[in-house]
Amino acid sequence: MVTAAHASLKTAAIPVHAVWGAAAGLVGGIGFGIWMSVSRPMMDTAMITMVAGLLGSTNAVVGWLVHLSIALFAGTTFGVMLGHLAQRVAPAVVLGLVYGAVWWFLGALWIMPANLGMPVFEWNDVTASSLGGHLVFGLLAGLTFSCIAQLAGRRTDRTAA
Repeated sequence: MVTAAHASLKTAAIPVHAVWGAAAGLVGGIGFGIWMSVSRPMMDTAMITMVAGLLGSTNAVVGWLVHLSIALFAGTTFGVMLGHLAQRVAPAVVLGLVYGAVWWFLGALWIMPANLGMPVFEWNDVTASSLGGHLVFGLLAGLTFSCIAQLAGRRTDRTAA
């Protein structure tokens, strides 16, 4: 679905789907961050502090900043790669869930444990909980992206009339 807004924004320096994806990534990241802040599998500390470990910290605020930076990148990438397919709710939800699962596989099972000196591709309570959080991220990011796309389409339809 290409609207007049899409056509005019395609000439912009930053593609509109990247901007929408960044916003969607932040929404998904907040949902996932809340999940990690309250989830405590196999440990006495929240998972968000593990994310802080990527910068050598155990501070939850640092964990949030790192996490939201990653979510912003992941959302922007979602918008650029899949935004043209995620304009409607059902495809956006499916794509978001799959995208979240891919990030879980890459991030939680491989990149993060490798950087923290932990075993990679290991299934345990932490990685199981992380899968749930990544699915929350994908669901919220997909839904948010679709909502933004639909609202932008409605605004364009009203201004064109």
